[in-house]
Amino acid sequence: MDEQVLEAELAKSLPIGKSSSTNSLNAAIGATIAVVLVFLMLSRTLGAPLEEQAIEESMEGYTPIWERYMDDYITGGQNSYVVENGTLTGPDNASLWLGTHHFVEFDLPVEEGGSAPNGKVSLAVWVPVMEGNMTVPVIAEFGPYFDEASVETGGIEEPGTWLGTMMIEQIIPHGFAFAQVSVMGTGRSNHCMDLMGTAEQLGVDAAVTWLGTQDWSNGNVGMIGKSYDGSTPWQAAMFGNEHLTTIVPISGLIGVMELMWRNGSSEARAPIMHNGVYGSYGLDGDLEDTGNMCPDYIAGPATGGAAWAWGSEAAGEYWAERYFLDRVIDNYNGSVYLIQGMHDWNVDPHMAVPTINRLYDADIEAKGLFGQWDHDYPDRPQIMFDRSGVGRGGEAFPEMVRMDWMQDLLEWFTYYLKEEGPQPWLGVEIQSNQGEWRFEDRYPMSETTEVIWELGSADLVSSGDGNAIRPDTSSGPVYQTPPLEEALYFGGLPRLHVNVNTATLGGQIYALMEDCYEGTCIHIGHAIMDLRYHAGGSQVQTWTPVFEEITAVMEFFPMDVEVEAGHSIKLTLRSTGEDYLPSAASTLVTVVDAGSTLQLDVFDPATREYYEIVQCTAKICLDNAS
Repeated sequence: MDEQVLEAELAKSLPIGKSSSTNSLNAAIGATIAVVLVFLMLSRTLGAPLEEQAIEESMEGYTPIWERYMDDYITGGQNSYVVENGTLTGPDNASLWLGTHHFVEFDLPVEEGGSAPNGKVSLAVWVPVMEGNMTVPVIAEFGPYFDEASVETGGIEEPGTWLGTMMIEQIIPHGFAFAQVSVMGTGRSNHCMDLMGTAEQLGVDAAVTWLGTQDWSNGNVGMIGKSYDGSTPWQAAMFGNEHLTTIVPISGLIGVMELMWRNGSSEARAPIMHNGVYGSYGLDGDLEDTGNMCPDYIAGPATGGAAWAWGSEAAGEYWAERYFLDRVIDNYNGSVYLIQGMHDWNVDPHMAVPTINRLYDADIEAKGLFGQWDHDYPDRPQIMFDRSGVGRGGEAFPEMVRMDWMQDLLEWFTYYLKEEGPQPWLGVEIQSNQGEWRFEDRYPMSETTEVIWELGSADLVSSGDGNAIRPDTSSGPVYQTPPLEEALYFGGLPRLHVNVNTATLGGQIYALMEDCYEGTCIHIGHAIMDLRYHAGGSQVQTWTPVFEEITAVMEFFPMDVEVEAGHSIKLTLRSTGEDYLPSAASTLVTVVDAGSTLQLDVFDPATREYYEIVQCTAKICLDNAS
């Protein structure tokens, strides 16, 4: 969840884009090809709605997503670039300059303690030089990493992150402002750092209003950020603020409990994360600490340990206060561009899947970009390669590197903040674990076939190692399919329904799914469940140990998988795995094969719409091209 501080090292002065001359030939070629081949070629791979939109967008001047690979992008660096430079600049024609600092004051409820009722948010803004009565929308990044000694970041008036630098260099010149905002209890913002609680939420909303009401602002505010900075857009959207017209959460949180607990199972970091880490931001030994103390500083650490020991409901309203999605669905009137790595080890992809479908069901205009990277942006090849090992995205490298991403952001912000240009395509761009990109109208997908395999059957053969899952060990039952006669394509949220007996009221199951071939197996996906929550969710269940059989209704973390013909799928059940703690109520668990099933949502690739992406020509990409 915490932003990698090393990213600040990448905030260097970079080329702003490409000249219009280098792109003119390509544009001509691309336009010709689009006109001649859009019906001949795309009609075989794309549905009618996309064909129609391709023609419309070509006429409007933007290259559709599925044709960008024909454009002459700058692709040899460590990040993506917009296709054309903007014309606006900062003071003295600078592309990168210092921002101006401001405080936003707002009323804090007295029960928040600390600095209440006098809340104060610190922010910096970059506004391009404009003529006459011109106004611009503003894009903002809200987080705890600006002007913060705890993570050794610079002043908030400096472009403090890689993302901020890119926004200032590439997006502002096209007619936008940019802001960096310190959440409560960090940087020069007052009060306590209560980890996404009420005070932080109110401060975020106050800053959005301030940004939307300045004399240089057109009234529209967009928010973007990754990790913690990807949670604050969800917070802002809860209020239905008239100025917030779009958000771009990148690996962001829809709720704090959802980050570190899964069906009662606790990540190793969970008991200490609540203010144990971020609490130090506000408490640094100076005279302002008296204004930084508030009740959640005590509730946070206590809540983390209590959740592991007694269940997620033990803390009462602490979790509800820090769950955002339901309030977003009820109140938000803007759009969402949701970006998520399918191998994110920090903010798991279930924050985005099936969240994207909930947005669609609520008639919120949304787009998803889900690739096989981890806790990162979509366009940094060196970092992707360094962290994308076998079974963790490595098979998709370098095809997951999206060198068109900054252009995509520009087109998104232009439409939703400036109300100019064609509407971006709304749907999900999803990448399989083998690197292929395709379009889906939803994710998990529609138009799939459910395949059900029973544990211990001819479809999913038991290894004969027994049915016992012993507490705090890495051993347990193993099942494996025979070699597949045909390639298998599945995705979304596979399900595992396991019938078990337990020795006491407790136990935990970690399920590992692997792709195996000639004795070598690689990770596909995993699921986790504390059996006290065997119905799924956050409600504690009870049963009669030994005598009563229960069913663990498990759901794997999101995945999109291609398994080749001749390979097999292996399922291993253990007491724990990944970075999850053993259950606080560990006990012997015995699996009952009869009636226990693995359920996959399978699709036919011939029915899907695949597309090529812009090739990355950075050395790391060329050296590791598939």
